[in-house]
Amino acid sequence: MEIYIAHTQGFCAGVASAIEVVEKALAKYGTPLYVYHDIVHNTSVVNDFKSRGVIFVEDLADVPTGKRIIFSAHGIPPTVLQEAKQRDLKFIDATCPLVTKVHDEAIQFSKRQIHTILIGHKGHQEMVGTSGYVTPALLHIVENETDIDELDFDPSQAVGYLTQTTLSVTDTQKIIDKLKRRFPKLIAPPRKDICYATENRQEAVRDLAKKCDMIIICGSSHSSNSNRLRETGEQEGVPSYIVDTADEFQLPLLNGHKRIGISSGASVPRYLVDDLVEKIKTQHPDAKIHTSESPEANIVFRLPAI
Repeated sequence: MEIYIAHTQGFCAGVASAIEVVEKALAKYGTPLYVYHDIVHNTSVVNDFKSRGVIFVEDLADVPTGKRIIFSAHGIPPTVLQEAKQRDLKFIDATCPLVTKVHDEAIQFSKRQIHTILIGHKGHQEMVGTSGYVTPALLHIVENETDIDELDFDPSQAVGYLTQTTLSVTDTQKIIDKLKRRFPKLIAPPRKDICYATENRQEAVRDLAKKCDMIIICGSSHSSNSNRLRETGEQEGVPSYIVDTADEFQLPLLNGHKRIGISSGASVPRYLVDDLVEKIKTQHPDAKIHTSESPEANIVFRLPAI
């Protein structure tokens, strides 16, 4: 048995920053401390904070007036920020800077009165946040190529597009290509919106697929970027599974496989990968582990004021 660990492991810079915001706020202010939505989409991370007194809410109405709240890494619409100010909440914005970049691009399109197509998953917190920065009459959400056929405005006019940061690079490019055919004056964002961490991790899975006969993704089922990794492995023709923790992985799945690839989503703590490796080694104690250095090791985002 050989185990290949993808070179992109541990938190991306945006996730690391958001988690550090909560850690520092806990140390400085104690509890009660509120977080709007899951700080990141990982069950283990959220449960750890809950065990230490952090309260996660889906509605600002659940936060007592004047209390302290942290906005999650996925970003919020401006209406939520306005409500927080009206209710005199002490807030800290832990939105990933790469998501904030998309918000800024959305604002610029609307200032120019340009119809804006958001490519992403309806209802995802990041999409809800970004949608709030687009003038409603100019907003169009596309989840797949079929949705493009439902767009009913003049194809000869200028149209802009933006994307959720955690999408499949391959699938998103297919959607963009179809948009280009439908709208000759399509305007791309100044820089691509799918973030470096998402792209790096999908590329790492493609690398694993070249040498492995099974791929396991550590990640929560509600994590967009983790699910895209499992799909990437499947698209490369390798049986791929996603598990939230090592306890979920069924060892009999290893039967008949000799080269196991392990990757993880951008919001997954490294110890969950290590736990999975240790579980596999209970059945294959002599398994050879292959690791490599992460290209993201030195990427750090500045924290907001706490």
